[in-house]
Order: sequence, then structure tokens, then C-alpha cells
Amino acid sequence: MPGGRWRQRILRLLAVLLLAPPLLLLVFRFVPVPLTPLMLIRAVQGHGIAHDWVAYDRIAPSLAQAVIAAEDNSFCEQSFGFDFAALQGQIDAALDGDRPRGASTITMQTAKNLFLWPGRDPVRKLVEAWLTPQVALLWPKRRILEVYLNSVEFGPGLYGAEAAAQAFFDRPAERLTPAQAAQLAVVLPAPLEWSAANPSGYLRGRAATVQRRVGQLGPLLGCAR
Repeated sequence: MPGGRWRQRILRLLAVLLLAPPLLLLVFRFVPVPLTPLMLIRAVQGHGIAHDWVAYDRIAPSLAQAVIAAEDNSFCEQSFGFDFAALQGQIDAALDGDRPRGASTITMQTAKNLFLWPGRDPVRKLVEAWLTPQVALLWPKRRILEVYLNSVEFGPGLYGAEAAAQAFFDRPAERLTPAQAAQLAVVLPAPLEWSAANPSGYLRGRAATVQRRVGQLGPLLGCAR
């Protein structure tokens, strides 16, 4: 019957949607991520794709530390990939009528980079929240950092630490200085608008703050070492 066939198709689609992400995550637990949806979207928009995957131990430790200091101080201690204190702060701000601040974690951003499109629409945020604990449970912290640092957008057409280090500083990612790592970390909120090679006074100040914070976080950077 037609109705039965449609139910079967819907069930198959649901099975694919439920099983595909964890299967891909199990593969990418060990295999480099070749492309992300954002890379393809930017390519259609007219940007190139410069993306050179390198192993975690070929990325200067200062970059992972700077990214944690700039983006997600509690990354190493989080359960299920969420910063629950920051989420509670968002809820409280919304209830008070204030504009909520971001509570996105590195794990959430990694899930978004792997599977989703850019933007802040509710559907994307909901799917991101569903994918995030899967990433957190199937990957160790170091693998999350490795994939994030190899796939995140650092500038127009520049993805990952190696491509960014070569483009902005003419050196491999493993030779980034702490100052250069901080400059890369602070452009992540707006990589199409801000440049690590020509930082504004605001970005230079933010980079200096990130370097100081790295020195203050201590054990909170343990999983990055």
C-alpha cells in the first residue's frame, strides 16, 4: 500500500539520520577530515580552499592553548561537550531581558564544522546540540582539538592551522610562536573580517589578553598538552 511504502521510506531516512553521524565520527576518530560543509559553501561563494591536514604533534602547543584561552576556558573539564555554567548564564540573561552571550564550546564548534552550515538559526543550533555529545563521547579531548585546529576557518579560504600559519606567517604550524598563536586564536570569531597578519589595535590587545590568560589557566590546559 502507498501509505506503507511512505512509512518505510521515512523509517529508513530516520535510521540514516540517526546512524550516519556516529558512524562518520567513528571513521574520523582515526582518519583526517578531508572537507567540511563550510569549505564547500565558501568555495561556492568564491573563496578557494587551502587546507593541509597535519597531526596534532605537528601543531605548536601554544595554538591549542591559545584557542582554549580565547574560546573555551573550561574545555578540558567539560562533560558531554557543553559548558553548563555558560548555558545557565544565557538562560538567566534571557529571563532578565538581556541579550544572551555566546556559550558555544570547542566541541560544539567541531560538531558544527563537521556536519553543519554557518548561521544562528534555531534548527542548526538544535542539530548542533544533538551532535555535540556524540563527538564528546566518541572522541577524546585531544582528537577534538586535532580536528578543530585542522578544520576551523582562519581566513578567506584558509582552513586549519597549517594553511593559516603558512599564509599569515610563512612558517609551518609546528613553529608558531605564542604571540602568533594568540593572533590566530583571536580572529576565530570573524575570520572573514579580521586578519592575523594585519591585526587592528583591538585584536592586538585581545591577543595580549589571551597570552596572559594562557599563563593563568594552568591545569585547565592539561588536555591540550
